[in-house]
Amino acid sequence: MEVRERLLHLHHCRGIGWKSIFYLLKKDPHLKSLYSISFAEWKQILSITVNQLNSFYHDLHTLDISKLLGQYGRSHIDITTFFDAEYPDLLKEIYNPPWVLYSKGDRKIMKEQSLLGIVGSRKPTAYGLAAIKEILPALIKENIVVVSGLASGIDATAHKLTLEHSGKTIAVLGGGLFHLYPKEELPLASKLIDRGLLISEMPPNRRPEPWMFPMRNRVISGLSKGVLIVEAEEKSGSLITAQCAIEQNREVFALPGNITSRLSKGTNSLIQEGAKPVLSAQDIISEMNFI
Repeated sequence: MEVRERLLHLHHCRGIGWKSIFYLLKKDPHLKSLYSISFAEWKQILSITVNQLNSFYHDLHTLDISKLLGQYGRSHIDITTFFDAEYPDLLKEIYNPPWVLYSKGDRKIMKEQSLLGIVGSRKPTAYGLAAIKEILPALIKENIVVVSGLASGIDATAHKLTLEHSGKTIAVLGGGLFHLYPKEELPLASKLIDRGLLISEMPPNRRPEPWMFPMRNRVISGLSKGVLIVEAEEKSGSLITAQCAIEQNREVFALPGNITSRLSKGTNSLIQEGAKPVLSAQDIISEMNFI
C-alpha cells in the first residue's frame, strides 16, 4: 500500500483529527507502522479519549479504503492530498491546512492565481444583493476566481452571478460530497460540478455537523488572496471567515453599510478594525494586483 493510500485511510478514521495526523506523520512520514501498532501502544501514542481510540482502532482495522476509493472514482470524485502537486500553494501556507481535499468539477481552478473569498449573510438585504451585483462582474472580467461556501444568501448569489458572467467559482462545503447542504442549493451544486468546483476536506460519506462549518471557513480564506464580507451581524460565520483571513495574513475587504442596519454592524466593525472598505470593484482589483 502506498503512503498516499495510508494517509487517506487515516483521514477516514473516526476519533482522530488534524493534530493527531500531524503527529503521526511527523513520527512516521511514510506511515509504515500504521497497521502494526497495538491498541495498547496507540493508547500511549495518541492523546485522545478511550471512546475516540476505540473508534479509531476499529476503523483502522476494518475500513476497506481501496473499496472506498473505487466508489469515489465511480462517482467522479477527485482526491488531492497535501503532498500532491495539484494541492493549492496558498492553502499550504495556513496554520492547519487540510490533509486531503475531495472535489467534483475542475480542480485546476484551485491553482489559479487570483482567488477571492466572498461571504455574507444568509438573509441579505436588497442593499447587499444590489452591491454584490454591482461589484462582481468587474471582478470576473479581471479573471478573479470567486470562492464561497454554497450557503443560501450572499454565498449562493456570488456563485450564481459568477456562473452567469462565465466566471470561475469554487464552493467549499462543510460536510462530505455525498451529503450536499443546504438542500435548496442542490441545483446550484450541480451547475458548479459542471462549470466550477465543489471541494470538501471531509470524506464524502461524512454528514455535515455544526463544528465543520468554522473549519470550512478557514479553507475559504486559505484558498484566497483576500476575502470580501458582504453584510454580517456582529456574531456570524462570515466574521469567523474574516478572522481566519486575518490570522492567515490575507486581505480583508468589507462592504460598508447603514449604521442602523444589524446586517452592517459586522462589516462596519471590520472596517473600524482595519478592513478595506469596498465602494467599487476597483477597490478590490487594485489590492489583488499587489498581493
